[in-house]
Amino acid sequence: MPAAVRPTAVSLLTPHYPVRSLANTGVVALGRPWAGLPSPPVKSAAERRELLKGVYEEARGCVRCPLHQTRTTVVFGNGNANADLMFVGEAPGANEDRMGLPFVGQAGKLLDKLLAEIGMERTDVFVANTLKCRPPDNRDPHPNEIEACQDYLRRQVDLIEPTVICTLGNFSTKLLRADSMGISRLHGQAEIRVIGARAVRLYPLYHPAAALYTSSTLEALRTDFHRIPELLALGPPEQPRAFEESVPELDELLVEAERPAGVDELLVEAQRPAGVGEPEPAAQLGLF
Repeated sequence: MPAAVRPTAVSLLTPHYPVRSLANTGVVALGRPWAGLPSPPVKSAAERRELLKGVYEEARGCVRCPLHQTRTTVVFGNGNANADLMFVGEAPGANEDRMGLPFVGQAGKLLDKLLAEIGMERTDVFVANTLKCRPPDNRDPHPNEIEACQDYLRRQVDLIEPTVICTLGNFSTKLLRADSMGISRLHGQAEIRVIGARAVRLYPLYHPAAALYTSSTLEALRTDFHRIPELLALGPPEQPRAFEESVPELDELLVEAERPAGVDELLVEAQRPAGVGEPEPAAQLGLF
């Protein structure tokens, strides 16, 4: 197996709503990049699951990008909220948009088959996508959509605390590596990356949808997939150290004389839960 490289900060995962997004880390600071932030206080699996449900409820009412105008259902992700293994794909397709669950078509069946080959099931892992809403006509995600949605993925990683994240295809690989190098050059090469506040073993794989049409891609995906148990056996990488000095509260950072007009209203709005949309299919209630 290729040797893991030194931990690398992922600068691409920078929040768009920094006041709201920083709430789960214990750090309140405007404009601070997520990569390399200290690990948040240790929480139990049950506590993290409840927080993850809160992120899901927020995502259901999301209007951060134009995709909310055409989606049927927000596809947040599903599986084990305490999983050591997490998969991150590209975006929901038509079936996923209708059912509210990721990877439910032929690509999902292949994913299930590959999991079974290494002695695992969907209930052992967590599956999510770079985008939570389907792009019209299954087109590629646009940069502004990825930017608007990445905070949800970052918080999923923070709360699930996976040891290994398998990126499926180009979009998730480029996002989580903050690099433009394509999947054909990177697949099967594990490395340690810092995503949000957490160091993980990042493992790029071909997307199962691509493997459905090309036997050589399927063979490569299967070979790479069978190395996953070895990565899991290594355990989690060393986590980033917390800041030695405390970070002042936002109110302390903003001197009264320099406080921008309306900042108090901004703080209140940032802490207000996002609106919840209409009830979704019953399957969504048992996501994790």
